[in-house]
Amino acid sequence: MTLRRALGPALIGGGALVIAALLVALGVWQLQRREWKHELIAAIAARVHAAPAPLPVPASWPDITAARDAYRRFAAEGHFLYDRETLVRATTALGSGYWVMTPLQTSDGTVLVNRGFVPPDRRDPAARGESRAEAPVRVTGLLRITEPGGGFLRSNDPAGERWYSRDVAAIAARRGLGATAPFFLDAEAGPDRDSYPVGGLTVISFADNHLGYALTWFGLALLVLGGAVTVLRHRQSGGEG
Repeated sequence: MTLRRALGPALIGGGALVIAALLVALGVWQLQRREWKHELIAAIAARVHAAPAPLPVPASWPDITAARDAYRRFAAEGHFLYDRETLVRATTALGSGYWVMTPLQTSDGTVLVNRGFVPPDRRDPAARGESRAEAPVRVTGLLRITEPGGGFLRSNDPAGERWYSRDVAAIAARRGLGATAPFFLDAEAGPDRDSYPVGGLTVISFADNHLGYALTWFGLALLVLGGAVTVLRHRQSGGEG
């Protein structure tokens, strides 16, 4: 028996085991990711349906994080600064149009509020038929993390008033708002669903394909082992001279 014939089965079997082990490890990692994703979804659901908490005070703004605070439900009271609103390009279940970002002046500072969606023919406040009284308002909504820079392949152009993302710092600077919360609120839907802007359009969706990925990796591991067994049996039966 030549050295090649002696080492061949060991190399084939050993290589197959190493590759299969790596594939199984990838499958296990996907299962761990799936568990993490389900915990995240449960946590977000709990935040969304919790009773609204008071808006974070300025001293706590630097501690706001996406992992801990995104989609938490808050309530704020103050006056809308309607003359400083910003329209941000949006694509929603209602079609393409704009988010209406309006500063809310509270006793603790300013926070941007996404009051909701308007179609292109309602971008002019006069076309919305909404009340823009200076009376105090109470807003309930979900905390959203700022979206710096712009949208996919499109950068915000503050000077040209072309906005493709809800970039809190850039909008605040453009509108001269001074100290502004580093997040914004997605306002909940109002009692009149036929009025504009239309609130309550926050999309909360997380891809959960990890089980499918895990099964794919495990299946590939089985194919590798099965292929190795087939080759070894073929050699033992005299398939190689």
